[in-house]
Amino acid sequence: MKILGIDSSGLVASVAVVEEDNLLAEYTVNYKKTHSQTLLPMLDEIARMTELDLKTLDAIAVAAGPGSFTGLRIGSATAKGLGLALSLPLVAVPTVEALAYNLWGTDKIVCPLMDARRSQVYTGIYTFSGQELQTLEGQMAIGVEELAGKLNRLGRPVIFLGDGVPVYRDLLEQCVTADHCYAPAHLNKQRAGAVAALGLVYARQGRLQTAAEHRPDYLRLSQAERERAQKKAEAAHD
Repeated sequence: MKILGIDSSGLVASVAVVEEDNLLAEYTVNYKKTHSQTLLPMLDEIARMTELDLKTLDAIAVAAGPGSFTGLRIGSATAKGLGLALSLPLVAVPTVEALAYNLWGTDKIVCPLMDARRSQVYTGIYTFSGQELQTLEGQMAIGVEELAGKLNRLGRPVIFLGDGVPVYRDLLEQCVTADHCYAPAHLNKQRAGAVAALGLVYARQGRLQTAAEHRPDYLRLSQAERERAQKKAEAAHD
């Protein structure tokens, strides 16, 4: 099975192709360009370098959220467009699960952190049992101090990764009493290779959807939606 992976859920833009247990290509950029400028050129370059015929793909795995609202919409639109054009199914891979999958095989608890602003992170709490990713707590938007309490109660070594780490590292050092460490540079951000590899696992489990069915999982309301709801509530109160 050959899977195209796409991740534009955060600061990183990444595209990869996985065939069975082989990573054929991965193109990842963490720089100041919008994902709308980078994703399709990156895919074109991968296809050119590997002489990939997109019609030979079996499915498209996309980081489905949470994450940047704009980034998720760009990744979703790209995956949906390709899926419709090529008549391919999509695999919606939860963003923080894919982040955790970067650290496959570790005996520590894995805690991905994405900066969700407003003093919160998008996160989940994971571990590996044999070759399987196990969810201790699924995706959530939560304050760092509350998350630290959950990890401290588990009392097991933790490894952190994600773009939320540099933002909240000082607070983590203050609040997390459990033994903990931080993933190195080559493993600590979103990678489409992990999205594609985990997407392959989920595709084999039958977790497929049509391009038309796919919707990003924003996990919480956008700022515009929150402001609209607040104005409506204030108007009703008046």
